[in-house]
Amino acid sequence: MSSDIEIASQATLRPIADIAASVGLTVEDIIPYGHYAAKVPLAHITSDAEAPAGRLVLVTAMSPTPAGEGKTTTSIGLADAINQVARADGWEPVPGKQPAVLALREPSLGPVFGMKGGAAGGGWAQVLPMEDINLHFTGDFAAIALANNLACTMLDNHLHFGNELDIDPRRISIRRVMDLNDRALRQTAIGLGGYNGGIPREDSFDIVVASEVMAIFCLATSLSDLKRRIGRIVVAQTRAKEPVTVDDLGAAGAMTALLRTALQPNLVQTIEHTPAFVHGGPFANIAHGCNSVLATTAALRFGQWAVTEAGFGADLGAEKFLDIKCRAAGLRPDVAVVVTTVRALKYHGGVARADLETEDVAAVEAGLPNVLRHLENLQEVYGIPAVVSINRFPSDTDAEVARVIGMLAEHGVTAVEANHWAHGGAGALDLARAVVAAGERGGDQPGAARYCYELGMSLEAKIEAVATRIYRASGVDIPPKVQRKLDQFRDEGYGELPVCIAKTQYSFSNDPAALGAPTGHRLQVRDVRLSAGAGFVVVICGDIMTMPGLPRRPAALQIDVDEAGNIIGLF
Repeated sequence: MSSDIEIASQATLRPIADIAASVGLTVEDIIPYGHYAAKVPLAHITSDAEAPAGRLVLVTAMSPTPAGEGKTTTSIGLADAINQVARADGWEPVPGKQPAVLALREPSLGPVFGMKGGAAGGGWAQVLPMEDINLHFTGDFAAIALANNLACTMLDNHLHFGNELDIDPRRISIRRVMDLNDRALRQTAIGLGGYNGGIPREDSFDIVVASEVMAIFCLATSLSDLKRRIGRIVVAQTRAKEPVTVDDLGAAGAMTALLRTALQPNLVQTIEHTPAFVHGGPFANIAHGCNSVLATTAALRFGQWAVTEAGFGADLGAEKFLDIKCRAAGLRPDVAVVVTTVRALKYHGGVARADLETEDVAAVEAGLPNVLRHLENLQEVYGIPAVVSINRFPSDTDAEVARVIGMLAEHGVTAVEANHWAHGGAGALDLARAVVAAGERGGDQPGAARYCYELGMSLEAKIEAVATRIYRASGVDIPPKVQRKLDQFRDEGYGELPVCIAKTQYSFSNDPAALGAPTGHRLQVRDVRLSAGAGFVVVICGDIMTMPGLPRRPAALQIDVDEAGNIIGLF
């Protein structure tokens, strides 16, 4: 069996100018990054087009497991399949549009070198060049890290040269970032070099994808919007407990300059040459988990169908996609795809990871409540029609797959077996037709967008709404010190912001061991952080960390370069 990188190396890529031409862009319209990637200037994305915007497909999933479900792989295979269906069924061409265009997140180097791996798909459903996409790509994450850390250095410089703003060094909220899993940097001490070393104080690091600058980057709709949002970032408080912003430090212009080019979405291709905008990358368990608004806008601008994804299970990525991103950007999916696997159902049904490849229809049945919970949330809370994609693995048996399809049919849900990992778009043709049919029905009767909570509710009520309506918790436990911060946010005028819950991805609760579809648990809030520029309040629950650590045997141990300069061991 070939590895992902071996399959990618066999693919024949088309020059990026050809991919651009397929959506009506000329060579002069793009900024090439080598032969197979380019940035697309914002003017070509946000300008009015004669053709209407495409329909939006949100790919999400059941609660993830250590075995992996393949949500990004499914997004890629589905887009490739829609393009194949369009050719086979003779869709009428729309000038300047492909039948399907992708919008995906960029991989973070933390998971690439850690445990989860990359985010360029797998098998015969990949975006290319996968080595570049997984390692540095066009430098967007480096620009985001630099912009964030520029604010930190300007703050410390302000303290060093007199502290005219009267910043309280004990109440600094902005954290430095880096795009690696480095647990040793979660809590640090800085400024220890004497007078010329700055002001000694405690500091912290987050991974880049958890930073507010990343969230702003992915929610901004223009350079001016980016600059406004950056200026609103609250970096600290004064001794009088008044907020200090990036604008107060005078850093917004320079930070925007660092992000000017990065803000332009990246255009690449799948193995089957479907155009793909890969841009931005906040994690869904500690941030809002969606690619940039501009990438999604580009996919809608250039595709009859825009296929995008939101991270981890629908309780995290889809909830934030709908309650934060769609609300801010005026988007609404026409249909959702919930990715499931036989292995994941068995895991949630109580089977140990080592035994997942052994047939166990009873365990499949026992794990079904997890995927049903996600479907209920999408359909009943948000009013989004949904199709289930059964991402097939070699160890799955026909009896297990048939049972999944049958059980979901009993609940009125269409479930389709998909083999895109092994066969590319050809393995997801039935899925593509089911998604298009459901999306056309949903898009023709969209109604008003529905959310889990209204912005006029209190911050506490919004947290409780997500906990009780999406997680099925009995309530929320907010310690007094956290309540004081929520009260402060409200008093400072941030009470009507949405909430971004940071919790484990493995469970509807904040306990990763509580599999299936638990009810009656309490959501334990540990801390809250204001992201005034991004426009939400981060709610940190349970033991979730915003700077992950590496596993005992990180993936970095397998990655190398041969004498010809080819990367090996990258999945």
